[in-house]
Amino acid sequence: MKKRNVLIGGGILGVISVAAVGAEGFRQACVSRRNKKPATDPKRMLRAEIRKKNNDFLYSHNPEDLEILSPEMLRLKAWYVPAEKETKRFAICVHGHNCNGPDECSHLFPFYHETMGFNYLLPDLRGHGRSDGKFIGFGALDYKDLKLWIDYLVERFGEDIEIVLHGISMGAATCMLVNNTDPQPQVKVIIEDCGFTNAFEEVSNTMKGYKLNRMADFFTSVSNIYCRAISKYDLKKDADPLGTMHNARNPVMFIHGEEDVFVPFEMCGRLYDACPTEKEIFTVPGAVHAYSYYDAKEEYDERVRAFIEKYI
Repeated sequence: MKKRNVLIGGGILGVISVAAVGAEGFRQACVSRRNKKPATDPKRMLRAEIRKKNNDFLYSHNPEDLEILSPEMLRLKAWYVPAEKETKRFAICVHGHNCNGPDECSHLFPFYHETMGFNYLLPDLRGHGRSDGKFIGFGALDYKDLKLWIDYLVERFGEDIEIVLHGISMGAATCMLVNNTDPQPQVKVIIEDCGFTNAFEEVSNTMKGYKLNRMADFFTSVSNIYCRAISKYDLKKDADPLGTMHNARNPVMFIHGEEDVFVPFEMCGRLYDACPTEKEIFTVPGAVHAYSYYDAKEEYDERVRAFIEKYI
């Protein structure tokens, strides 16, 4: 397993040392705030079983192991599974922070592969899974990589393909950033599940998990100085789905658990209100971060299917 810098690359580690909790403590705090459930909680255990089952199902289809290079010569990896019947429709599913494509998104594979009949691309973002990268991009770096994967599909399968981008958490922010920054015309629909408004607000919110409410913005501002110097992006300017939402090009479906504290539920409403395109919102009562699918699978599948079929 490759060693990753936590959250936003080198910048956040300086803040963590000031807060005197350590990088691993910060990671555990993120996990704790994300789910607010112990590892033995029945819902988490059920999710783990579903993930394993769907990972096995994904790998049983002998996915093609793809690789492209970023401008910095990072090796970016993805799994690709073609549809059972030839089609020009594709789904790219994008995972969140501290995860990888199969573990976060393999539950979407049966939906897109069987129900929708789409070709399926499952990338590992830089700094995650099998992909290279020392720093986690928080969407600011990742949306550019995602556009490279879109270019790959267009070059390989033709300019007449149609693409759905479906992201979870940081992956949702990544998909929104693609949609807000002159996306390729092949991108038709965005499904964003529990994405954040901008990285600065998200990091500050996570800091509050240390009961540093009054100092959260200060610590985040310090981390942003490190982030700009080391990771080469700005938490406010470069990872800002909300601030760039006025440029959104394609229809967006917003999904969020109403008990999410890791990416606060109120962020979903602000993103939805700012979106100028065709849009829909689906919230799940009682769901914590990234659990909307697991708490309301049938409605989740049906709402997503109906939304996509309006535009593809």
